Amino acid sequence: MEITEKVAYLKGLAEGMELDTEKKQGKLLAAIIDVLEDIALELADIQDTQEELGDGLDAVSDDLEDVEDLLFGEDEDQDGGYELDDLGEDEDCYATTCPTCEETIYFDESVLEDGEVICPNCGEKLEFDLESLDEDEAGDEE
Repeated sequence: MEITEKVAYLKGLAEGMELDTEKKQGKLLAAIIDVLEDIALELADIQDTQEELGDGLDAVSDDLEDVEDLLFGEDEDQDGGYELDDLGEDEDCYATTCPTCEETIYFDESVLEDGEVICPNCGEKLEFDLESLDEDEAGDEE
């Protein structure tokens, strides 16, 4: 039995008892039952709204999953996991570990040339010093 049905039952009991709503106790019980009825109707509205929001959120989640698949080119592999599409033979892919959140960050050469990348996980700004890398390479060639 739902709350609205329980309140209707109480209202019927009160009417069956033929409470005198002119007396103090009758007025009090009638007012309590009216408040309970209002609360029950409000709760029913909230439950309906919550159910609608849940359904809408499920739909948005499904749509977002489709968009992620299109944007990131993820295809399900044989193990049931996901694998990112290849960037292509021409492009080099680099990876580093964020010192703050310790997540692996992947980026291409254009980000490396910029000298910095923002961690998509925690927002930490990571900077790269390409001059020291060039000096190390020059030292290795000698």
